[in-house]
Amino acid sequence: MGRLDGKVIVLSAAAQGIGRACAIAFCKEGAKVIATDINEEKLKELQQYSGIQIKVLDVTKKEQIEKLAKEIEKIDVLFNCAGFVHHGTILDCEDRDWDFTMNLNVRSMYMMIRAFLPKMLAENSGNIINMSSVASSIKGVVNRCVYSTSKAAVIGLTKSVAADFIEQGIKCNCVCPGTVDTPSLRDRIQAQPNPEQALQEFLQRQRTGRMATAEEVAHLCVYLASDEEKRGEGEVGTLTHQLPLLE
Repeated sequence: MGRLDGKVIVLSAAAQGIGRACAIAFCKEGAKVIATDINEEKLKELQQYSGIQIKVLDVTKKEQIEKLAKEIEKIDVLFNCAGFVHHGTILDCEDRDWDFTMNLNVRSMYMMIRAFLPKMLAENSGNIINMSSVASSIKGVVNRCVYSTSKAAVIGLTKSVAADFIEQGIKCNCVCPGTVDTPSLRDRIQAQPNPEQALQEFLQRQRTGRMATAEEVAHLCVYLASDEEKRGEGEVGTLTHQLPLLE
């Protein structure tokens, strides 16, 4: 018997990396998973799992989000995982970089929550998980200006939703990992002038001597999605979960 038996979970960025690992982990724990992404070809790889239904979705498009919300009658867990990592200081961040990052990393979560929260409130029960990062209000990280700004905003959004709706049965948490070994990270490393040096620099920052895996993050997300996750005792009623091994 799985920890998520019977739960309906909608998640974004499910085609690869953390999102894919979480979709599979949720499914193995008995959830009905609605996995979304803009990459239809990669998303189709999840069809081998009987508990996963795939939907092509661009989370920066309000009309697509609202259409999906209308199609889904009931939702227990919303996991907002979509995001983009911009490399550079504020002087390297052009207007288009700022707008794209804030739109994908923050505004998409705002729109997803706005679309699905009413369904949760109708049931007086719901669980929202947002993907943030240690590169945020938690920790200053070099060459991550707009990314860190966006992820700090995610923490603020999470705490706000939790504070406003805790008495109506809604939990809202965010996960704040450090460096996770994902396809997108490998692509960013390969895009550097000296990929091997870039990889070594990433590894040198890890106190454990290695990067975390997407599966390790998925274990935490399963816990948060389950009924084992209890509300905090303060007024905010949210836990901002960090993964200590991921410095």
